[in-house]
Amino acid sequence: QVHLVESGGGLVQAGESLRLSCAASGSWFRINAMGWYRQAPGKQRELVATISSGGSTNYDGSVKDRFTISRDNGKNTVYLQMNSLKPEDTAVYYCKVGLRPSIRVTEYDYWGQGTQVTVSS
Repeated sequence: QVHLVESGGGLVQAGESLRLSCAASGSWFRINAMGWYRQAPGKQRELVATISSGGSTNYDGSVKDRFTISRDNGKNTVYLQMNSLKPEDTAVYYCKVGLRPSIRVTEYDYWGQGTQVTVSS
């Protein structure tokens, strides 16, 4: 099976930075897009940023000028550098990896267990 392990969350003050990591382990045919989503209490899970296998990125407008998504294919890891954090960034952050378990199987989405990010004012 595929396992995603997230790390890097924590409690910070407004204006500070955090770097989230999500590493995939197991076996598969191919990893495609990777991304980060977040969910605040009482709200729906929303997209934060994605990065394709070719390096193309997409950001939610609220984080575009502050967050940077990147990936290390050799380590099967996706990162989210979060700068100038705001209280409204407070949420549980989940990584998502789209991959094909084998050449004969269609792409599935795999989710991490989530890491808490809390930004105090």
